Amino acid sequence: MPELTFRDANLSDVDPLVELIESAYRGDASRAGWTTEADLLAGQRTDPGGVREVITAAGSRLLVAEQADQPDPPERPGGIVACCQLQKREAYVYFGMFSVAPQLQGAGVGKAVIVEAEQIAREWGAEEIRMTVIRQREDLIAFYERRGFRRTGRFDPFPYGDERFGLPLRDDLEFAELAKDL
Repeated sequence: MPELTFRDANLSDVDPLVELIESAYRGDASRAGWTTEADLLAGQRTDPGGVREVITAAGSRLLVAEQADQPDPPERPGGIVACCQLQKREAYVYFGMFSVAPQLQGAGVGKAVIVEAEQIAREWGAEEIRMTVIRQREDLIAFYERRGFRRTGRFDPFPYGDERFGLPLRDDLEFAELAKDL
């Protein structure tokens, strides 16, 4: 695994972050990794406005991971190889927008980001961290379960008709909530 450094995203990171997030989930580039949603959704995963909103929202942090030994690798301008959103909620911290560059998936980068995110959530005083995952992504849910997350049994409908979340390729999508005690 490459050595990583962590920091909060800033507005100059918006374009590289959009590129990273899109490459991890959408289109043919995402098929280089295992987190692709290309068989479930077409269209965008996020856009510059959505990333800016996460960076500037109160109680939110967009954590970025960069390769410490190679701050500007050619495959990821800006050196950013992973990211995740942490959002303070009343009784927990929400974990979202988690993305790892496809060529580094399976190399331990995602695990390191989760560990860092959990540490930040503990520093905020949270006793639980939660996320939502498309229910049909059993391989991804299994990855999180191996990291100590559990299915809560709660589901949220997929926002059909809102192209900001992508263009569904099937009509049975929904989000499953996962949680982990800290």
